[in-house]
Amino acid sequence: MTDETSMVEDDPLVLRAEIARLREMVARLERQVGELDQLAHRDSLVPVPNRRGFMRQLGKLIDRAERYGDSSAMLFVDVDGLKMVNDSFGHEAGDAALIHIAALLTGGVRQSDCVARFGGDEFAVLLERVDLQQATETALRLTDRMADSGFEFDGRPIPLSAAIGIAEIRPGDRPEDVLARADQAMYEQKAAA
Repeated sequence: MTDETSMVEDDPLVLRAEIARLREMVARLERQVGELDQLAHRDSLVPVPNRRGFMRQLGKLIDRAERYGDSSAMLFVDVDGLKMVNDSFGHEAGDAALIHIAALLTGGVRQSDCVARFGGDEFAVLLERVDLQQATETALRLTDRMADSGFEFDGRPIPLSAAIGIAEIRPGDRPEDVLARADQAMYEQKAAA
């Protein structure tokens, strides 16, 4: 044992100061990990999870379906005409439209449900403890909310609409399976319109 080590072990004030310093370092590192997790799982434009965060939530919902038999659904939302909004009104208008849509979706579902932005003009919604009929009613309500929202940018009205595909979440699903079914249902919805 060196003289310096012996002094630290023998001096309770020095030991307490070192413990306090280490606790502060651990707290700072925990905050940084939380911030990095937010960056990795939250969208940078709208205050909702991103695709990675959504897929994590979807995995948890599939686990609950397997364990407890909960019925749930995923909505895949493709916003119509966002390129036209960007081209006609500018990207600032497109960003404002995306923020507006995220707020409409979030406000149109329960707090326990999860709204996420997949990227570009695509959103996804996880609906917990719903059957297919309830998921369909929610999708119709969200479609109406967007169409009736009266969105304006710089005093100019901009119509909003979306196609929404629905997929039930089943025990044994993989997140990619649910996503593929919801995506396919959204394309079928677009083709039928």
